[in-house]
Parts: sequence; structure tokens; C-alpha cells
Amino acid sequence: MVRGNGRPLVLVVLALLVLLLSVLLAVRVLVEEPTARPDEALAQLRELPVRPPASMRGYSRARFPHWIDQGDQCDTRDVVLRRDGQGVRTDSRCEPVAGRWYSPYDDRWLTDDRDVDIDHVVPLANAWRSGANRWTDEQRERFANDLDRPELIVSSATSNRAKGDQSPDQWRPPNRAYWCEYARDWIQVKHYWRLSVTEPEKRALEEMLGTCEPTGTRPGGWRPE
Repeated sequence: MVRGNGRPLVLVVLALLVLLLSVLLAVRVLVEEPTARPDEALAQLRELPVRPPASMRGYSRARFPHWIDQGDQCDTRDVVLRRDGQGVRTDSRCEPVAGRWYSPYDDRWLTDDRDVDIDHVVPLANAWRSGANRWTDEQRERFANDLDRPELIVSSATSNRAKGDQSPDQWRPPNRAYWCEYARDWIQVKHYWRLSVTEPEKRALEEMLGTCEPTGTRPGGWRPE
């Protein structure tokens, strides 16, 4: 009896195991967001200076140049729409012609980019009152176009307008399941940019962090598929 060479079968099995492990790791990365755990966010919050809001004298959105050129005919808004959307197709001017976007503030999927806003998690006016009034215009431009921190996210136009320039003690996302992530993002942005918080704002953020799971992820994840 001639025995077949089992080596090819072993190699196939090993390749399948490697592929399965890669898929499991990818799923874990998607489920466990690479953001600060609640205890880390709370530690960052306690490091923020607590001060009354500064005067709005001299404020203008023009003091925060935003939607600057990011190359390939795309501005900052275009980059976020492509980054955070699904199935996004753009024209020669980098404007979306198809796609869908999830608005975590109100738990809605949007398919028309005209219904989509790019929200500054920490609003420009709030940043001004929290210390950005002392920055240069160049610093304010970097803040308004920050693609490295969770400062720019997709939201529905209606929820973005309802939020305005309000802080978490004045406005919270209607989607309560997003409170944990919203608080962590707000704190991370303010901590990096060394902005202050008010006493009511700090208490509201502590309360919102109380909705987090111990692992730092929210029940069910923040973005449904």
C-alpha cells in the first residue's frame, strides 16, 4: 500500500488556522476601540484645570480656519466623510457621490451627504472659552482640522445644530448608548489641547463616564453594521 504525502494537507490546515487567527484579531480590534478606558479618561479629566468660561469677546469662527486643503483636491471635511463612511465614492473634486454615514449622536444612518455634518466634538466656541482665546490663529487652525484626536466626527445635521456650542452639562447626545464614548472623546481632546472645564461640565462628564462598561467599551459597540 502506498501512503500519500500528507505534507500539503498539513500546510493547508496551518494556513487556515493563520487566516482564522487574523480574522479573530481584526474583530477584536473593531469591537474594542483603541481609546482610553473609563479609568484613564477619569484620570485625564481630573488633570484638566477647572475655571469659569472665558469671555467670548473677539470670537469668530474665522479665527479657527477649518476645512483646509488636505491634498488630492480634498479638504478636511472630505477626508472625514471618506474615513467615517461606508461605500463612499467621490467625484474628481473629492465630493461624495455615494455612500452612507452613521450619526452616533442620534443613532441614525444617512445616505445623503447633504444631511451629514462634520461636528467638532469640542465646539470651536467652547474651545475659545476654555483657553483657545489665548492661542495663535495657527494653533486654532490645527485644532479645527485635527484628524489625529477624536475631535471631528460625522453627525446628522439636525443633531449637530441642536448641540450648537454647548458643553455636556448643557447638551448630551439623544442616543444614551453613546454617552460613554462622547465623554471619553471630549476629555481626550481637552486633555491633549490643554483646555479647561467648568465645574458643571466636569460633573456631567463624570456622570457620563459612569455609563461605560468596565472594559471601556459600550454595550453593543457604538457603530452598528
